[in-house]
Amino acid sequence: MLELVKTADGSNTLFNRDVGEHYHSCHGALQESRHVFLKAGLEYWLSHSSSSQVSVLEVGFGTGLNFLLTTEHCMDKNVELNYTGIEPYPLDLQLLKNIEYDNYLLQDVCTTFYSSYIVSLEKKILISDHCELEIIVSKLLDFQSQQLFDIVYFDAFASARQPEMWTVESISHVCKYMRPGGVFVTYAITGDLKRTMKLLGFTVHKIQGAPGKREMLRAIKN
Repeated sequence: MLELVKTADGSNTLFNRDVGEHYHSCHGALQESRHVFLKAGLEYWLSHSSSSQVSVLEVGFGTGLNFLLTTEHCMDKNVELNYTGIEPYPLDLQLLKNIEYDNYLLQDVCTTFYSSYIVSLEKKILISDHCELEIIVSKLLDFQSQQLFDIVYFDAFASARQPEMWTVESISHVCKYMRPGGVFVTYAITGDLKRTMKLLGFTVHKIQGAPGKREMLRAIKN
């Protein structure tokens, strides 16, 4: 039960009728992803690191928008990207194409992503010479990895719709796969989330949110 919806900045998103939630902000899908995950997450980490490599773990891969924006930025900055998404319910390939990200993102990147999407659900693949992608078809608490990540994009549906994703158990499970100094970003900020991150040994920053949200959370693993 997924419906294509145009958001305020002209970019599209999906509305999930079963969950009762949009995949991205109706104030602008593209500008929300750029603000929350690219600017507050990736660009922040790169500005504080001398590394030419970055590893990203995304909780809620969804439509792949955060991945596409991250790939574009890393290509532009000549940064090697290792990207892992967790997604228990992968979207149909044709539905992804119908969102038409190639209208406002690099067409070559989008075309390669679409052609590689099905395979990436089964194994890690090269999207380009500098980009690896793997989408883990799994519920969050079943996710296991030998890898540690520099950045976590926490992009689950809102806690009112998916409260199980925002528990101490779920957040701590994700954070154990982060390197010291790693950056955790999400569009949401609540008292419970701030307390959880502090309990897990993070330094919490309340920063300006994307249009439609006053604030968001960025936390640094100590």
